[in-house]
Amino acid sequence: MTAPPTTVVIEDDLDIRLLVTAVLEGAGYVVHAAASGLDGVELVRLHAPIVTTLDVSMPGIDGFETARRIRAFSDTRILMVSARADEAEQRAGREAGADDYLTKPFRPRELRQRVTDLARSVRG
Repeated sequence: MTAPPTTVVIEDDLDIRLLVTAVLEGAGYVVHAAASGLDGVELVRLHAPIVTTLDVSMPGIDGFETARRIRAFSDTRILMVSARADEAEQRAGREAGADDYLTKPFRPRELRQRVTDLARSVRG
């Protein structure tokens, strides 16, 4: 029996962090959550997640810088989650290392599907 896949959730808003965690745990993932970019980088370093969800607007280092720091040592798939929906933001996210971009508010089913699709792209 294989261990369930691991994810990291980096989100400063407690309600959204709890929602994302609940959705991913319900889909069978082990979830480690952080409220800041720096803490999230450390969780990625410690747990080597298959997928990391990452808020863009956070105090301290933002999601773009967090993604760049994660990319320096990890190939985790990154799903950026942001209230900003314009193309320039999405392009900046991809340039920073994001694999996908989901706009808030999002449907939990869509979040679960995006994470599952990213996880599958790792396996093969």
